[in-house]
Amino acid sequence: MDQFFKMAEIQSVLFLYMLVGYAAGKLGMFKEPARRGFNDLLLYVAMPCMIFQSFDREFTADTLRQGALIICVASGISAVAWAFGKVAYNWCPPGERSIMQYGTLFSNAGFAGLPVIQDAYGAPGLFLASLFLIPNRILMWSVGVNLFTGQKAAGKAARRKAIKSVLTNPGILAVEAGFVRMLLQPALPAPLTKAMDTLGSICTPLSMIVIGLILSAVDLRTVLDKKVFVLMGVRQFLFPLSALFVLRALGLDPLTVQVAVVLNGMPVGSSTALLADQYGADSAFASKCVMLSTLTSLVTIPILTLFF
Repeated sequence: MDQFFKMAEIQSVLFLYMLVGYAAGKLGMFKEPARRGFNDLLLYVAMPCMIFQSFDREFTADTLRQGALIICVASGISAVAWAFGKVAYNWCPPGERSIMQYGTLFSNAGFAGLPVIQDAYGAPGLFLASLFLIPNRILMWSVGVNLFTGQKAAGKAARRKAIKSVLTNPGILAVEAGFVRMLLQPALPAPLTKAMDTLGSICTPLSMIVIGLILSAVDLRTVLDKKVFVLMGVRQFLFPLSALFVLRALGLDPLTVQVAVVLNGMPVGSSTALLADQYGADSAFASKCVMLSTLTSLVTIPILTLFF
């Protein structure tokens, strides 16, 4: 129960941050350019600093083993989610089917997940979470986009674009730089370290404010949809609980299991609505999925910890 109360407290604080963003959006305090600016600040400055700082640890064989293990876990979960999505949503119209598949495969583990892991499990958990997201980010720019375009990433141009998107992703670059830091153990100037710590610390409030701004554009009266609840059940209960039981049966250490389960139980990623709009899928339905999933995750994430 201690885990439950700790996570409930964290989620309550996150909800208040999100409420600030939602109210600011409804009051028109921040227009679209400002929201995009906040988004860029998170993606290109704050989150990379937070991720990089999580690699400030001694490099040992155990660290390497644990890091490799969680990457394998994340890859396995992604493979199962992709296969499940290919067969589970054939009853949905094409414009909604791609959204259901994408929402099953990709969560908001970056924006919403990393701050939660940092607050709940500290630097050791954040280190594992940063590695857990690597397979997800790679697939997002290849398999994820193809779910909406319906094209196979077989052409050279498509492959080059996907590879470029992965290699230039700020989170991936921060992980690579972090690995170099962990291996070489350089003595960084104290002002630089303090600045990165401070910039990384704004991730939690700013990420939730941005999510609140995004949700403020969705009409609450339209979010109740049977298919949205199906996706929520899969995304926020079926997959994380299945992962919990499998990983425990495999005898993995508690921190790896908890980080993997919490990240796997995160709500539908906000990129779902953005890609749906860009590629002509049902963006209104995608926005419903993002909003209802995000709101309910404030309750479902603490519930998941009851099983730890």
